[in-house]
Amino acid sequence: MEARDKQVLRSLRLELGAEVLVEGLVLQYLYQEGILTEHHVQEIKAQTTGLRKTMLLLDILPSRGPRAFDTFLDSLQEFPWVREKLEKAREVAMTELPKGDQVPGIPSHILNSSPSDQQINQLAQKLGAEWEHVVLSLGLSQTDIYRCKANHPHNVQSQVVEAFVRWRQRYGKQATFLSLHKGLQAVEADPGVLQHMLE
Repeated sequence: MEARDKQVLRSLRLELGAEVLVEGLVLQYLYQEGILTEHHVQEIKAQTTGLRKTMLLLDILPSRGPRAFDTFLDSLQEFPWVREKLEKAREVAMTELPKGDQVPGIPSHILNSSPSDQQINQLAQKLGAEWEHVVLSLGLSQTDIYRCKANHPHNVQSQVVEAFVRWRQRYGKQATFLSLHKGLQAVEADPGVLQHMLE
């Protein structure tokens, strides 16, 4: 089972325990589909309360292979509202960025997008001499920097704009606000620059 699906089960554990009765179809379906062994079924049935039975099932499922979560969803035919809740939680988990890939105040769909020409212009206005270190950390070379300087010998802002446009062209969909944020962090530049670009 994927880590994301394990997290979904963990986050809804108490709600599932209160709502899902594992006697009946749920256990039999999971046994029929090979997710649970006969030993698992006997072990769950031996628990004294419905809550304990469900909790034991939730403890067993994460270790039962890649099909376990989807098969569990299929087994919830008697509990469509629970299935819907699990599916929604899974959708949210799929669209959320990992904790380390979040920036306070900037939604994930923007972090995963590329800056526009206008936003690159705003970035160029805010960055000082550290711009060279930032573009190097983003994957551009000293040769790229030299060419940007040669093309705009008397205009530092134009040098910076060209450098970031090169980065965006070279890396395509990977040239995102998130990678820019990491580049700024890597050289200890002011991360508030990103907020300025989005105003």
